Amino acid sequence: MPGDDAEIASALLNAGVDRELADRLAVYGALLLEANRKVNLTGAKDSAALIPHLLDALTLAGDVRESLVDVGSGGGLPGIPLALATGARVVLVEPVAKKAAFLERALRECGLAGEALAERAEIVARDERFRAAFAYATARAVSRAPTVAELTVPLLRVGGRALLQRSVPEARERQALEDAAPMLGARLIEERQLAGDRRVFVLEKLQPTGPRFPRRNGVPEKRPLCY
Repeated sequence: MPGDDAEIASALLNAGVDRELADRLAVYGALLLEANRKVNLTGAKDSAALIPHLLDALTLAGDVRESLVDVGSGGGLPGIPLALATGARVVLVEPVAKKAAFLERALRECGLAGEALAERAEIVARDERFRAAFAYATARAVSRAPTVAELTVPLLRVGGRALLQRSVPEARERQALEDAAPMLGARLIEERQLAGDRRVFVLEKLQPTGPRFPRRNGVPEKRPLCY
């Protein structure tokens, strides 16, 4: 709707976001809401509903400094806000072609360095251009924690970190994440509490991921490691 960008910028300023970043996020937010009326990109249907999602993405801005891959990117959250906030080059992995097309448009219109891949994460993580290529990986609202770890860690270089935004998991899921991480060459180094029931689980990659992972398309989702 007309005025989405102004409403978003105003709300972000009131939340403490600096003017330049608020204005750039507002451009992205308005694009997202416009496109969402034709393609299901986000559950947020208006500016007020979108603001918490933008602010949630920005909780990771202090963690990201360079190359970022966002798995299951959907409408670009958190990857695009993080790229706007940090200047990191971002690769957005989204298997649904219509969503990936929006992501390409958003990158272009927001003046960001990066690309959108209309492909499954299992395939991207076996592509030599992307495997072990990134300093940071994010995934938001994507499957169970061990599944997300299997889809993100192979994309990280040694020393890189996967930043997994999640609600509080059940004890079984958290333990599965901790047990699965070493199988992928990583370890769980932090569980960070955010507002409400939101958490960030941080995995650090310690050694190259073995050739077994990720498993073939759909298997990480159907049979999460250690779960």
